[in-house]
Amino acid sequence: MNEINHDILKRSKEITEKYFRFLDKHISDVVSGKESDFMEINQIASKLFLSHKHLTDTVQKETGNHPCHFYDLRIIEEAKKMLSQTDLSVSEIARILTYDPSNFSKFFRKFTRQTPGEFRKQHQK
Repeated sequence: MNEINHDILKRSKEITEKYFRFLDKHISDVVSGKESDFMEINQIASKLFLSHKHLTDTVQKETGNHPCHFYDLRIIEEAKKMLSQTDLSVSEIARILTYDPSNFSKFFRKFTRQTPGEFRKQHQK
């Protein structure tokens, strides 16, 4: 592999890793109340000094999935943690994650095939 291709691959991996680190911090900031809402992918790209298209194309090429896929999965992981480790109501968890409760239940079910309540019953400590 020539040096230019190697540098491009290295940069793609670096961009993808930066995106994942940014997501982790951003989601944590929303959950903790430091941020009031989730950013759109184009806003995240801007914070990473990239175009929306470049971020999307790079993450998709590196992982096989759109950046939104990982964003949603990270939000679901946070929701699962809250449902299994806290006594917060499903509505309160939805609010913390900036969702309307009914939309949150639909979103959660889409990824887990369970309602938040069903998940909690199975996984509560």
